[in-house]
Amino acid sequence: MKNTFLKSVAGLTLLASAFAYADAPYPNKTITMVVPFAAGGPTDTVARLVAQSMTGTLKQTVIVENVGGAGGTIGAARVAKSAPDGYTLFLHHIGQSTAPTLYRKLSYNAVDDFEPIGLITDVPMTFIARGDFPAKDFKEFLAYVKANKNKVTYANAGVGSASHLCGMLFMTAIDTELTTVPYKGTGPAMNDLLGGQVDFMCDQTTNTTSQIKGGKVKAYAVTTKTRVPSLPNIPTANEAGLPGFEVGVWHGLYAPKGTPKPVIDKVAAALQVALKDPVVKQRFADLGTEPVSADRATPEALRAHLKAEIAKWAPIIKKAGVYAD
Repeated sequence: MKNTFLKSVAGLTLLASAFAYADAPYPNKTITMVVPFAAGGPTDTVARLVAQSMTGTLKQTVIVENVGGAGGTIGAARVAKSAPDGYTLFLHHIGQSTAPTLYRKLSYNAVDDFEPIGLITDVPMTFIARGDFPAKDFKEFLAYVKANKNKVTYANAGVGSASHLCGMLFMTAIDTELTTVPYKGTGPAMNDLLGGQVDFMCDQTTNTTSQIKGGKVKAYAVTTKTRVPSLPNIPTANEAGLPGFEVGVWHGLYAPKGTPKPVIDKVAAALQVALKDPVVKQRFADLGTEPVSADRATPEALRAHLKAEIAKWAPIIKKAGVYAD
């Protein structure tokens, strides 16, 4: 009888604890921020800076988990199927808007299967080449690439990555097909560029700035309307010989569809704090970018931007006839 009573008390205690845990204010355990690319790449860098700041605001550890492959779609698919409880977040770049066209058999809907939280940053891109590449400026670079189209190699971080997209637009702009060498992430691609195994790439300043300033690669142009403050001596592609060429890599934060609004609001508020964090702002500046304005770091702004970007890129990709499946 006594044992039965004790077991009943123990059971009620466990049940009460379970309810207390379920009703505890969010968050009450570690949060995982999924990045759909390899560690060491530009999107990973952005994620780790934001996660570190959000950890302080949310009073729970925000860890970054890299789930790479298939241009970010493997990580996206996993998050789309995750529990909508706020403990799985998803940080992705412009690839979230190009995947619906690049991949015609996606297992998820890029808009409907996610709750947008907010935009984070618009990262400029840079045309860089191995340290001993023969061209001295962007005009010579363009001429050399066109004249040697059969032997010049272009590295990217895999189909659907920002560097793949930039390369596709570049080849369309110069009306020249080049040999592309896809990697599983920006880190491996950069390693081979530094080692001279490939000739050039177009990648985000978050990954190229330190290599440029260290003199390890040749930098020819940035892809923004105006020069990048942290790289003032590098001309824009537009001013250096490729009129109208412009591409930036925006990043956004999402949660699985159905995540409760109070949870989304709390994460969005933590994101706002992160983007005003002096440490984050300084690290972003060091990497050639800056946080978006507060009015863009909202669920509504990201939702509208994502839809607009999908509509913008779909005809470009279809015209190029470049698909990942």
